[in-house]
Amino acid sequence: GREGAVSVQAVRCLGYCYAAPAALDGDEPCAGADLVDQLGGRSTRTDPDIPAADATGDPVLLSGILSGGPGWRVWPGVAAMCTPEHVRTQLDRSGLRGRGGAAYPVAAKWAAVVGHPSPLVVANGDEGDPGSFADRLLMERDPDRVLEGLALACFACGASSGIVLVRSEYPKALNQLEGALRRAYRDGHLGARVHGGPVSLDLRVVSGAGSYVAGEETALIAGLEGGRGCARSRPPYPTQEGVWDAPTVVNNVETLAAVPWIIEHGGEAYARRGVPEQTGTKLVCLNERFARPGCYEVEFGTGLDWIARELGGGLRGGAGLTVLQVGGPLGGFLPADRLNVPLTDRDLAAAGAALGHAGLVAFDESVEPREVLRYLWQFADAESCGACSPCRVGSRRGLELAAAGGPPDPDYRRWMGVLEQASLCAFGRGIPAAVRSLVRACGDRLDDWEV
Repeated sequence: GREGAVSVQAVRCLGYCYAAPAALDGDEPCAGADLVDQLGGRSTRTDPDIPAADATGDPVLLSGILSGGPGWRVWPGVAAMCTPEHVRTQLDRSGLRGRGGAAYPVAAKWAAVVGHPSPLVVANGDEGDPGSFADRLLMERDPDRVLEGLALACFACGASSGIVLVRSEYPKALNQLEGALRRAYRDGHLGARVHGGPVSLDLRVVSGAGSYVAGEETALIAGLEGGRGCARSRPPYPTQEGVWDAPTVVNNVETLAAVPWIIEHGGEAYARRGVPEQTGTKLVCLNERFARPGCYEVEFGTGLDWIARELGGGLRGGAGLTVLQVGGPLGGFLPADRLNVPLTDRDLAAAGAALGHAGLVAFDESVEPREVLRYLWQFADAESCGACSPCRVGSRRGLELAAAGGPPDPDYRRWMGVLEQASLCAFGRGIPAAVRSLVRACGDRLDDWEV
């Protein structure tokens, strides 16, 4: 083609919401306001690191990234001298819940596979929420911690093998994890009779299927088996029949990254962090509209308004915040004057939103509410796996109506009810709630879409 011309095609979220826009040239990421010039060779390519900071005084998840301390400090002693029961007991005492969005107690999920033959543990690094890049940060900058957390989970569950699944849009994370895995085998952390103890453990790293819904547990399992990343009905649950029908535990990358700290310091020490109903810390991601975008570690119970104002520094250029999207497109939207909400699942649910993976995306007065609504339906339509007709048909109908710019059709409430109640997985079921929260957050500007 013409010299200097650039061929561009749309891709899934690349995890650069702190420095958008971004692109992949093969496996080489780059980002910045001059992205087109970077791709055309007219300016130097930049791959900005994720800004990361601790707001707790004693980081759990960012400790290795911020201090540069070595990984694999806990595993050798556990593999040689501890019992799986000890690890499970510490996790139970910690109160750790899944960080991928469902907030299911980790110890209970692990207990579900104990005693079953040949269980498997999967670290889910298929982070797909626009606005979230916490898993990418951990996989790229502290892959040893991710692998060590997975090793501890395998040990606790009685599993002799584990898998880290990485988003295909995260080539740098994939490369870092593969390098860390080679070093772990070289240093004797993995393989037969680890550190002279009775434990034998093999881990591997695989690339995901390039779909938002492929991060849902059952869809992820289908992808690992070589099928389409489509959700299936439950039961049976993955802990009963997972990858190739083996009992399978799927834990989010951030969840597993907390496990080494818990085992090193004890479950009670972790349980003293956060609030009683939701213990510990959480990585919260702030998008590029904030004055100080990046990934911050906070304790549960921290106020959402404080996070946006003090950590994020408000919006760039002194713009006025109008709406804050919490936990991805299906997490929910809150108006700027309703951010006095503690960061917990229960408090956010009461406010009409959801924590999800805790990506915060700010909108200012320059963004039209109907444009956000159209994007929400566009995301739903593009990412529906198509396995069930309520989500497949409902998301397409919603996009058609939103794109037309007018009010919804007379059957709107009926098919939204079907979408919410009859979809196979949480993706389809969550779309109506997200629309409702956007309508509430925007006041009378979207009242014709009220359900």
